[in-house]
Amino acid sequence: MKKISQYIKRMGKGNLLVACAALFPGLAQADRLADIQARGTLVCATLANNEPLGFPDPQSRQVVGFDVDMCAAVARRLGVQMEQKSVTVEGRLPALIEGQADLVSAALGYTRERARQIDFTASHYQNPIKLIVQSDSGLNLISDLADKRISANRSSTPEQAVRRVLPKAMLQTFADTPQAFLALAQGRADGLAISMPSGIRFVNESAGRFKFVEGALSWEPTALGVKKGERRLRDAVNAALAALEKDGEIDALWTKWFGPKTKFNIPRDKKLTPISAFR
Repeated sequence: MKKISQYIKRMGKGNLLVACAALFPGLAQADRLADIQARGTLVCATLANNEPLGFPDPQSRQVVGFDVDMCAAVARRLGVQMEQKSVTVEGRLPALIEGQADLVSAALGYTRERARQIDFTASHYQNPIKLIVQSDSGLNLISDLADKRISANRSSTPEQAVRRVLPKAMLQTFADTPQAFLALAQGRADGLAISMPSGIRFVNESAGRFKFVEGALSWEPTALGVKKGERRLRDAVNAALAALEKDGEIDALWTKWFGPKTKFNIPRDKKLTPISAFR
C-alpha cells in the first residue's frame, strides 16, 4: 500500500486521471449535467428563421420564440442561464452529437430513426403535418398531390411523412422553411409539407393565395433532444418539463406564441406525454 501511495504522489492528480481513463474507459464518460451546472449555462439549439418557434426579433435582433422560451424555462428549473445557439433543421442532430449544444428545442419531432442517434425527452406538444397549396390550384385533398412536386425542409419529419404517405410524389428538399415556401410561391413546387404551427402564418398572411388541403399527412410528437447516453441530463430536463406542465407554464408559453391573440390561434390539445408512448 505504501508503494501505491508513493506512486500516486509521483504521478500527480491529472496524470492519475488520464491513467485511470485509459485502464477503465467507463470512468471517463462525461456527465453533461454536471458540466452545465459547473459552468452555469445551458447551451440550447433552436431554429432562427421559423416564426413563432425561433426567429429574429426586429427590434432587439435576438432570436426569440416558443422554443427559445421553453429553453429558458428549462434552464431556470435547472438553476442555470440559457445560452441560445442557432441551428438549421438539418443541423439539429449534429449539434447534439458533436457536443455543440446541450439541448435541442427546434421543432424536433420524434421518430424511431432519430431516437437511434439522440435521446428524446417527453413530448411537450403534438401537431399535424399538413400540405399547403396555392388556393387556385384545384388541389384539395392529400391524395390530389400523390404524384405532384412537394417541397419540404431537408431532414425534417414533413419530408419523412411525404416519403411514407406519398411515395410517388416528386420531393424537393431545402435547408430551411423560407426556401421551401419560396419554391411553392414561385410555382416550382405544387405543395409544401410543413407542421401546422410553422405553416399557418403562410396561409394567414397570404390574403387567400395559399391554403391547407384537407387532412394531415401525420401527427408528430415534438420533444426536446439530448445527446445519446446522457441519462442524468435527460431525466433532469424531464423533471423540469413535468414541473413546468404542473405549474401551467408550458400552457402560458403556448398561449403567448400560439394563442387566440396571436395570428396563429392554435390550441395545445396534447399535453406532456412520455416519449415511450410513441415507440
